[in-house]
Amino acid sequence: MHKSFALITALLITVKPLNAQVLPPSEDPQNWLLAFVDVETTGLIPGYHEMIDIGVVMSDLEGNEIDRLFVRIMPPHPERISQGAAAVNGFSPERWQSLNAVPVKAAVDSLIHFHKSVSGNREVLMVAYNCSFDAAFLDHLFRTAGKSWRELYFYYILDIPSMAWALGLRQLFGTDLAKFFGIPDEARTPNEHTGITGADLNYRIYRELLKYRSIN
Repeated sequence: MHKSFALITALLITVKPLNAQVLPPSEDPQNWLLAFVDVETTGLIPGYHEMIDIGVVMSDLEGNEIDRLFVRIMPPHPERISQGAAAVNGFSPERWQSLNAVPVKAAVDSLIHFHKSVSGNREVLMVAYNCSFDAAFLDHLFRTAGKSWRELYFYYILDIPSMAWALGLRQLFGTDLAKFFGIPDEARTPNEHTGITGADLNYRIYRELLKYRSIN
Protein backbone atom coordinates (compact mmCIF):
# COMPACT_ATOMS: atom_id res chain seq x y z
CA MET A 1 0.00 0.00 0.00
CA HIS A 2 2.77 2.43 0.95
CA LYS A 3 4.74 1.54 -2.20
CA SER A 4 1.71 2.21 -4.40
CA PHE A 5 1.14 5.60 -2.75
CA ALA A 6 4.80 6.51 -3.23
CA LEU A 7 4.65 5.58 -6.93
CA ILE A 8 1.48 7.63 -7.50
CA THR A 9 3.05 10.61 -5.73
CA ALA A 10 6.19 10.32 -7.88
CA LEU A 11 4.12 10.17 -11.07
CA LEU A 12 2.15 13.27 -10.08
CA ILE A 13 5.35 15.17 -9.41
CA THR A 14 6.83 14.29 -12.81
CA VAL A 15 3.73 15.22 -14.84
CA LYS A 16 4.49 18.26 -16.96
CA PRO A 17 2.56 21.15 -15.38
CA LEU A 18 0.15 23.23 -17.42
CA ASN A 19 1.87 26.58 -17.82
CA ALA A 20 -0.63 29.38 -17.30
CA GLN A 21 1.64 31.67 -19.34
CA VAL A 22 1.52 29.49 -22.46
CA LEU A 23 -0.35 31.08 -25.34
CA PRO A 24 -2.48 28.76 -27.52
CA PRO A 25 -1.25 27.64 -30.95
CA SER A 26 -3.58 30.12 -32.65
CA GLU A 27 -1.75 33.00 -30.97
CA ASP A 28 1.80 31.69 -30.73
CA PRO A 29 2.35 28.89 -33.31
CA GLN A 30 6.15 29.19 -33.17
CA ASN A 31 6.16 27.86 -29.62
CA TRP A 32 4.27 24.67 -30.47
CA LEU A 33 5.43 21.43 -32.08
CA LEU A 34 3.73 18.23 -33.22
CA ALA A 35 4.97 14.75 -32.36
CA PHE A 36 3.56 12.13 -34.74
CA VAL A 37 3.63 8.89 -32.74
CA ASP A 38 3.02 5.27 -33.63
CA VAL A 39 3.66 2.16 -31.56
CA GLU A 40 3.83 -1.56 -32.16
CA THR A 41 2.73 -3.90 -29.39
CA THR A 42 2.40 -7.55 -28.39
CA GLY A 43 -1.39 -7.29 -28.53
CA LEU A 44 -4.39 -5.04 -28.00
CA ILE A 45 -4.71 -4.92 -24.20
CA PRO A 46 -2.57 -2.20 -22.55
CA GLY A 47 -1.30 -3.30 -19.16
CA TYR A 48 -1.17 -6.93 -20.24
CA HIS A 49 0.30 -6.59 -23.72
CA GLU A 50 3.32 -4.33 -24.11
CA MET A 51 5.03 -1.94 -26.49
CA ILE A 52 7.80 -3.41 -28.61
CA ASP A 53 8.74 -0.30 -30.55
CA ILE A 54 7.85 3.35 -31.03
CA GLY A 55 8.40 5.86 -33.82
CA VAL A 56 8.21 9.63 -33.44
CA VAL A 57 8.35 12.30 -36.16
CA MET A 58 8.60 15.83 -34.80
CA SER A 59 7.48 18.81 -36.89
CA ASP A 60 6.23 22.35 -36.59
CA LEU A 61 2.52 23.10 -36.97
CA GLU A 62 2.85 23.48 -40.74
CA GLY A 63 4.28 19.99 -41.11
CA ASN A 64 7.94 20.88 -41.60
CA GLU A 65 9.93 17.98 -40.16
CA ILE A 66 12.47 18.76 -37.46
CA ASP A 67 13.70 15.33 -36.33
CA ARG A 68 12.63 11.73 -35.85
CA LEU A 69 13.32 8.81 -33.50
CA PHE A 70 12.82 5.06 -33.59
CA VAL A 71 13.29 2.84 -30.54
CA ARG A 72 12.90 -0.93 -30.45
CA ILE A 73 11.92 -2.21 -26.99
CA MET A 74 12.37 -5.62 -25.35
CA PRO A 75 9.12 -6.23 -23.41
CA PRO A 76 9.36 -7.74 -19.92
CA HIS A 77 6.78 -10.41 -20.88
CA PRO A 78 7.49 -11.48 -24.48
CA GLU A 79 5.49 -14.68 -23.92
CA ARG A 80 2.29 -12.61 -24.04
CA ILE A 81 2.62 -11.95 -27.77
CA SER A 82 -0.62 -12.64 -29.61
CA GLN A 83 -0.64 -14.39 -32.96
CA GLY A 84 -2.34 -11.42 -34.56
CA ALA A 85 0.29 -8.97 -33.35
CA ALA A 86 3.19 -11.21 -34.41
CA ALA A 87 1.64 -11.49 -37.87
CA VAL A 88 1.61 -7.68 -38.14
CA ASN A 89 5.00 -6.75 -36.68
CA GLY A 90 7.08 -9.93 -36.83
CA PHE A 91 7.99 -9.87 -33.13
CA SER A 92 9.95 -12.65 -31.50
CA PRO A 93 12.36 -12.35 -28.53
CA GLU A 94 15.20 -13.78 -30.60
CA ARG A 95 14.67 -11.36 -33.47
CA TRP A 96 14.37 -8.39 -31.13
CA GLN A 97 17.62 -9.34 -29.40
CA SER A 98 19.36 -9.55 -32.77
CA LEU A 99 18.02 -6.07 -33.60
CA ASN A 100 19.44 -4.58 -30.37
CA ALA A 101 16.13 -3.90 -28.66
CA VAL A 102 16.59 -2.00 -25.40
CA PRO A 103 14.96 -2.50 -21.97
CA VAL A 104 11.95 -0.42 -20.95
CA LYS A 105 13.89 2.08 -18.82
CA ALA A 106 16.42 2.74 -21.59
CA ALA A 107 13.58 3.24 -24.08
CA VAL A 108 11.85 5.75 -21.82
CA ASP A 109 15.13 7.59 -21.20
CA SER A 110 15.72 7.80 -24.97
CA LEU A 111 12.25 9.23 -25.55
CA ILE A 112 12.64 11.83 -22.81
CA HIS A 113 16.08 12.88 -24.07
CA PHE A 114 14.85 13.14 -27.66
CA HIS A 115 11.81 15.24 -26.80
CA LYS A 116 13.67 17.59 -24.51
CA SER A 117 16.54 18.09 -26.95
CA VAL A 118 14.20 18.81 -29.87
CA SER A 119 11.46 20.81 -28.17
CA GLY A 120 13.45 22.91 -25.72
CA ASN A 121 10.89 25.14 -24.01
CA ARG A 122 8.23 24.69 -26.68
CA GLU A 123 4.96 22.83 -26.07
CA VAL A 124 4.45 19.52 -27.89
CA LEU A 125 1.12 18.09 -29.04
CA MET A 126 1.02 14.34 -29.53
CA VAL A 127 -0.56 13.26 -32.85
CA ALA A 128 -1.51 9.65 -33.59
CA TYR A 129 -3.81 7.43 -35.62
CA ASN A 130 -6.45 6.11 -33.21
CA CYS A 131 -4.69 8.10 -30.51
CA SER A 132 -6.34 6.37 -27.53
CA PHE A 133 -4.49 3.14 -28.40
CA ASP A 134 -1.05 4.74 -28.60
CA ALA A 135 -1.63 6.89 -25.51
CA ALA A 136 -2.71 3.90 -23.41
CA PHE A 137 0.39 1.89 -24.30
CA LEU A 138 2.68 4.88 -23.89
CA ASP A 139 1.19 5.46 -20.45
CA HIS A 140 1.85 1.84 -19.46
CA LEU A 141 5.42 1.96 -20.76
CA PHE A 142 6.26 5.06 -18.73
CA ARG A 143 4.54 3.77 -15.60
CA THR A 144 6.61 0.60 -15.83
CA ALA A 145 9.70 2.84 -15.67
CA GLY A 146 8.27 4.86 -12.76
CA LYS A 147 7.68 7.94 -14.90
CA SER A 148 4.81 9.76 -16.62
CA TRP A 149 4.53 10.27 -20.36
CA ARG A 150 2.63 13.47 -19.61
CA GLU A 151 5.91 15.24 -18.89
CA LEU A 152 6.51 15.15 -22.65
CA TYR A 153 3.20 16.32 -24.07
CA PHE A 154 0.56 18.98 -23.64
CA TYR A 155 -2.79 17.98 -22.14
CA TYR A 156 -4.61 17.50 -25.46
CA ILE A 157 -3.91 14.77 -28.04
CA LEU A 158 -4.71 15.11 -31.74
CA ASP A 159 -6.15 12.25 -33.80
CA ILE A 160 -5.46 11.94 -37.54
CA PRO A 161 -8.72 10.18 -38.62
CA SER A 162 -10.73 12.72 -36.61
CA MET A 163 -9.01 15.51 -38.55
CA ALA A 164 -9.89 13.80 -41.84
CA TRP A 165 -13.48 13.17 -40.71
CA ALA A 166 -13.96 16.84 -39.87
CA LEU A 167 -12.91 17.71 -43.43
CA GLY A 168 -15.59 15.42 -44.86
CA LEU A 169 -13.34 12.46 -45.62
CA ARG A 170 -14.82 9.10 -44.68
CA GLN A 171 -11.79 6.93 -45.47
CA LEU A 172 -11.40 5.67 -41.91
CA PHE A 173 -8.23 3.60 -42.31
CA GLY A 174 -4.74 4.91 -42.96
CA THR A 175 -4.33 2.71 -46.04
CA ASP A 176 -7.47 4.21 -47.58
CA LEU A 177 -6.44 7.78 -46.79
CA ALA A 178 -3.02 7.14 -48.32
CA LYS A 179 -4.74 5.83 -51.46
CA PHE A 180 -7.10 8.81 -51.56
CA PHE A 181 -4.20 11.26 -51.41
CA GLY A 182 -2.04 9.25 -53.81
CA ILE A 183 0.83 8.79 -51.37
CA PRO A 184 2.70 5.54 -50.58
CA ASP A 185 1.24 3.47 -47.77
CA GLU A 186 3.51 2.30 -44.95
CA ALA A 187 5.10 -1.15 -45.19
CA ARG A 188 2.64 -3.90 -44.33
CA THR A 189 4.99 -6.90 -44.29
CA PRO A 190 5.84 -8.04 -40.73
CA ASN A 191 9.60 -7.50 -40.91
CA GLU A 192 9.22 -3.96 -42.26
CA HIS A 193 6.13 -2.74 -40.39
CA THR A 194 7.32 -0.65 -37.42
CA GLY A 195 6.42 2.32 -35.30
CA ILE A 196 8.50 4.65 -37.44
CA THR A 197 6.79 3.58 -40.67
CA GLY A 198 3.45 4.29 -38.99
CA ALA A 199 4.58 7.62 -37.55
CA ASP A 200 5.91 8.63 -40.95
CA LEU A 201 2.58 7.76 -42.61
CA ASN A 202 0.72 9.81 -39.98
CA TYR A 203 3.04 12.72 -40.68
CA ARG A 204 2.58 12.47 -44.46
CA ILE A 205 -1.21 12.21 -44.17
CA TYR A 206 -1.22 15.31 -41.95
CA ARG A 207 0.67 17.25 -44.61
CA GLU A 208 -1.87 16.13 -47.21
CA LEU A 209 -4.73 17.16 -44.94
CA LEU A 210 -3.25 20.66 -44.72
CA LYS A 211 -3.15 20.84 -48.52
CA TYR A 212 -6.68 19.46 -48.83
CA ARG A 213 -8.02 22.01 -46.35
CA SER A 214 -6.44 24.89 -48.27
CA ILE A 215 -8.17 24.03 -51.55
CA ASN A 216 -11.59 22.86 -50.27
